[in-house]
Amino acid sequence: MEVLRVFNNNVVLARRDGWQDVIATGRGLGFQAKPGHQVDEERLVRVFVPDEGRDSDTLGSLVAAIPPEHLDLAGRALESVHEELGFEPGSATIVALADHLSFAFTRRRQGLEMEYPLRAEVSHLYPDELGTAARLLEFVEQHGGVQLPGGEAVPIAMHLVTAGFSGGDISATYRMTGVITQLFDVLEQVLDAPVDRESVNAARFIAHLRYFFVRVHGERQLEDASDRLGDSVRQAFPEAHVAARRLQTVMELRLGQPVSPAELTYLTIHVARMIEDASAAG
Repeated sequence: MEVLRVFNNNVVLARRDGWQDVIATGRGLGFQAKPGHQVDEERLVRVFVPDEGRDSDTLGSLVAAIPPEHLDLAGRALESVHEELGFEPGSATIVALADHLSFAFTRRRQGLEMEYPLRAEVSHLYPDELGTAARLLEFVEQHGGVQLPGGEAVPIAMHLVTAGFSGGDISATYRMTGVITQLFDVLEQVLDAPVDRESVNAARFIAHLRYFFVRVHGERQLEDASDRLGDSVRQAFPEAHVAARRLQTVMELRLGQPVSPAELTYLTIHVARMIEDASAAG
């Protein structure tokens, strides 16, 4: 690897295999290094690859601002829950977690504890990620020597959700969380009845919405539902169809793009299941 730029004594921008720009880290890796030098492989600890379309200089500046030990701890913590994640954490996830942990350690030393207003939403919408985040915090305590408040699992869970679907853009995750919460509120208003947000059918609805956001993000909404299926669903579940149309309006307003007829059909099916739950509970 050829050094392109030195950020500090531990972080350099390098070119790998003659074409790929990466961020290389390691104790003393940038010390006395100059553009054109070869990266000292013996000091190399981690290589961060910028996500497609992301600026390598920006990533390098962020990495350089994080203590090396926090980068290493974040990487090892994610490796400890690798089997639970269901995906391979990219550079953006490791750096985002390390950045969060670094600030959390500072707050801990100063005796400050953050309040996370989305805690209830995260526990309902992302229980698996929240559980993984809690175990990740246990690893941090055991190997980092710092016990962080349990509430720190909330933003970490959000980072895991982000890594799983939106290519590292946590703002998209916050928007998704807000939309899903609003959809439940609208559904309860339309039905004039509470919806059990911890039921199996609610979990299916949430999973459907999460994958819907993935499809919207990739500009590939479902288009495979036939007109006959859509007509059958509308006739079989008229109340659910009316409610789903209300949800469709909210989704289009919040996302700034139309919801396809096929998406509406599957949305109606999920709403119908939750209406059945509400009727049984009533």
